[in-house]
Amino acid sequence: MDEYLLNVLNESTRVISKLQILSNYFEDDVVYKIYLRTQVIHDLFETNPEISASKLELFHLQFTQSVIDLLKRIKKNNEKNVSLVYDEIQLNNDLIDKMNESVYTEKHFNLDKQRQTLKINTSLRRLYQVLSDDSTDFPFSKNILSFSSRYAKDFFYEVSPELFDELVTYSHEEVYTNTYALIEKKLLGKLCKYDFKTDFYCGLKAGNVIVEVYKFQNTDSYFLFLPSRNLFLFFDPVKISELDLETTISKKSTIIQELRYKSDRLESSILGLKTYIPPDIRALLQESYHKISDISFLDTISNADVQANVLKTMLRTDMM
Repeated sequence: MDEYLLNVLNESTRVISKLQILSNYFEDDVVYKIYLRTQVIHDLFETNPEISASKLELFHLQFTQSVIDLLKRIKKNNEKNVSLVYDEIQLNNDLIDKMNESVYTEKHFNLDKQRQTLKINTSLRRLYQVLSDDSTDFPFSKNILSFSSRYAKDFFYEVSPELFDELVTYSHEEVYTNTYALIEKKLLGKLCKYDFKTDFYCGLKAGNVIVEVYKFQNTDSYFLFLPSRNLFLFFDPVKISELDLETTISKKSTIIQELRYKSDRLESSILGLKTYIPPDIRALLQESYHKISDISFLDTISNADVQANVLKTMLRTDMM
């Protein structure tokens, strides 16, 4: 084997190795078929030294190197897009970590509303006793206001100011009043009848003002507690029938879930972004493959300039 042919074959092997690496990267059938066909053409020259090695040299110069340059540019562009996706995922994860530091979870909320219910029931029992004895004792449990201040922002349902005003409006003739509280007379009677057994139902807010709603156990009766005025009134649940009370997850937890879902979706898109080949370029590669697969390709290899020029034009476009 003469030195010129040996040098051409060695250089051909190096070029084909680059194409093989790109074929493995993209895992695209067209790119893989081009790689295989290029290897076949190389083998043809290696086993038939009588064929002018200049044709193989010209083939790689006009075609293979253009394909490699084109795929490298696509790869570089894809990697840049993947990097941007990873940056977005990292930003999402950083935000999730920050929110997790301050978010009150649904588990915390469910535990604390049980504690709050116990405080309310105990406080109402004491209030009944205070009113009955005409005492000046303070009836409310310690930190009874902390529950709303902690959970209202994330777990209480927003209502209109008009509805809120309607819910807390009362007639002075219908309430018992002392230094510490106001409670509807009939409500106090019903609480006594049912032994002060109630459960937290939901929280409502209008801007910065809130109410806690409680339900008598084993009945369809409800009452509200307005912490800012220590006011207790009967409550009609029909007035909030349009609210989706099944949704108890906090707003922050919802945002965290959405961010996690978005990150997962971005993560799953990375492989597709990494190996993406624009349709127009893929169509060109498919056409190129058909040309080099033609049985008479070697006879016309010196005329491959047209196809090579199309590939090189692609390198100068913004199609990727």
